[in-house]
Amino acid sequence: MDRYDEMLMKVLHLGFEISQIKDIDLLLEKILSEARSFTNCDAGSIYVREGQQLKFSYAQNDTLQRQLPPGRKLPYSTFTVPIDYSSIAGYVCSNGNILNIPDVAEISAVYPFSFNRRYDELTGYHTHSMLTFPLKNSRNDAIGVLQLINARDEDGNLVPFAQKNDQIITYFANNAATAVERAKMTREIILRMNRMAEMRDPKETGPHVNRVAAYAVALYEAWAGRTGLTQLEIDKNRDVLRMAAMLHDVGKVAISDTILKKPGRFTPEEFDAMKKHTLYGADLFADIYSDFDESAAMVILNHHERWDGNGYPGHVDPRTHEPLPGFEAGEGKARGKRGEEIPLFGRIVALADVYDALSCSRCYKDAWDHDKVLETIKEEAGRQFDPELVEVFFECCLESFHQIAEVYPDQYVSHPLPQP
Repeated sequence: MDRYDEMLMKVLHLGFEISQIKDIDLLLEKILSEARSFTNCDAGSIYVREGQQLKFSYAQNDTLQRQLPPGRKLPYSTFTVPIDYSSIAGYVCSNGNILNIPDVAEISAVYPFSFNRRYDELTGYHTHSMLTFPLKNSRNDAIGVLQLINARDEDGNLVPFAQKNDQIITYFANNAATAVERAKMTREIILRMNRMAEMRDPKETGPHVNRVAAYAVALYEAWAGRTGLTQLEIDKNRDVLRMAAMLHDVGKVAISDTILKKPGRFTPEEFDAMKKHTLYGADLFADIYSDFDESAAMVILNHHERWDGNGYPGHVDPRTHEPLPGFEAGEGKARGKRGEEIPLFGRIVALADVYDALSCSRCYKDAWDHDKVLETIKEEAGRQFDPELVEVFFECCLESFHQIAEVYPDQYVSHPLPQP
């Protein structure tokens, strides 16, 4: 079997793999990494169409990644480019054709664009060959662009991208586009569920749930790197965790406005009523039809439990709101879960949620100083938070969390960056 046949078989298999990923962010990462793998290139980026703009949504670069400590991810910032002929990505999205550039230093004058070297100058990277192709859906509409950079031969030498692989790449791109549309629809459904909660409680914003979900995945990946889990298991878990974490407070739709929108402090009775949002939310997913249902119920029910056992709702049946047998704590209440009685996903989202709540401004408070946020999390290790997760957070996640906060700001601000 020659190289072409190997690539064809791999692309056929990848079509099934990417169809199994439900979360849009993780899907984009998978599409880019696999496209780079079967073209054997050093770097790449992916853009997703939003109206008449392309949003720079994900990037990978092996050369720059090797310069980072183990476990750290390459930082990048989002920006948008217009869908017109002024940029390489915009040009490809506009005309819908693959663009294979053997050397960006020798782009023909017949093209209306040139390569912007500012990114290379900022990072010290050197872009040579570039393969850019549209992601087209079943209606033949370009919904995004995939850009691959610096193809390499078997000995690691820089070479142009092979022209003969265009058909395989087109097939892969079409499958990827279908998966992206499906994942965008799933994300939108989840965000609509959250918008219902946001209508009731303005504190629960779309950027907040996106940040918490992204923080949770970053923390899980760093934790999983210590445990020896297979990449297949890690990918599966982070996919369902990402979506489940976005719904952590969806149960607030069932809380009375008198309590939910109260400007002052809760009375003990009001706080007890507020705590039930964990039960109402978990009950939405009590009938388990998928791993996502199970994970969503787990996160919603457990993200207010504390490592020391003083959280809520404790060992409770989400449907009856009654303590589980053997876990009664008197006065009709249940004993709080403690330590590893709290499922891992619940412990992860607990830390992610508190970090975001302290770090961001709300109508009722200002954002805390970041050093104070970090000091509080450190102090709460072994009390509110799993001490191992706090250790992982400080060792591996600070830069990732900063990057995530920039990707999902409370008020969107465009930061034009140099782009190819």
